[in-house]
Amino acid sequence: MGQTLCICSRGSITIDNKRYYFIQKLDEGGFSYVDLVEGVQDGRFYALKRILCHDREGRQEAQTEVEMHRLFSHPNILGLAGHTFIERGGKSEAWILLPYVQKGSLWSVLEKLRDKGSFMPERRILKVLQGICSGLKAMHDRGYAHRDLKPTNVLLEEDDRPLLMDLGSMNRSRMEVKGTREAMTVQDWAAQRCTISYRAPELFNVESHCVIDDRTDIWSLGCVLYSMMFLEGPYDMVFQKGDSVALAVQNPVTIPQPCRSVSPPGKITLTPSHHPSALQVSQSPG
Repeated sequence: MGQTLCICSRGSITIDNKRYYFIQKLDEGGFSYVDLVEGVQDGRFYALKRILCHDREGRQEAQTEVEMHRLFSHPNILGLAGHTFIERGGKSEAWILLPYVQKGSLWSVLEKLRDKGSFMPERRILKVLQGICSGLKAMHDRGYAHRDLKPTNVLLEEDDRPLLMDLGSMNRSRMEVKGTREAMTVQDWAAQRCTISYRAPELFNVESHCVIDDRTDIWSLGCVLYSMMFLEGPYDMVFQKGDSVALAVQNPVTIPQPCRSVSPPGKITLTPSHHPSALQVSQSPG
């Protein structure tokens, strides 16, 4: 979608002959901004994500994010309302129009719980987990992996239905590595695109002859589950203290004390071949 975009003096934009009024800024990152806009025709709110593309590679990454949103029509994957690319001063900007989810991210929900000194109920955890698994399964069934699953990349609807978002790091789920050069390429890519405290161990030190597959998402899923249980990721503090996450992921996870009661007990396993699929996780007892 989207080849035309005009920025109007009244604080509105037009994408594909549909006008949207600017409401307020929602968020910003290193090379992206998210604004709240309202559709003039339908009266709905949308999140307008603006990505600054400094080179051809950046534009291709933004295009990949658009294509991933368009590829999936699933209740647990954030949809696409529209998009366009514009040129400014010799640089491109990708404008991606997404549904606005007022409740915000899973991480914002966890922060509120932590501020109140309470935990997420186990039944609620399982509901959110199952929805995330459903979204991951849809991706994996199409031969793709998310690669950057974390609480800030999961939105929650009012009924706690999770929506996977930020699809810019997605790629083909199976990557066959042949040789040291390819291993370093994958490792460098992961360092840029996969959040360090939720990154699978096999992406820290990529072997010269191996296969990277969608089970990297299952490791990240385990970290997200941990964060729902204890209101922080298993390696968040390691990163915040400046210690080595790459070293920490090679050792058993420390369960916070006093430990909340959980049933059934879970485990994060280091061996990629031992990671279950998203379907197996969603069908686990409990």
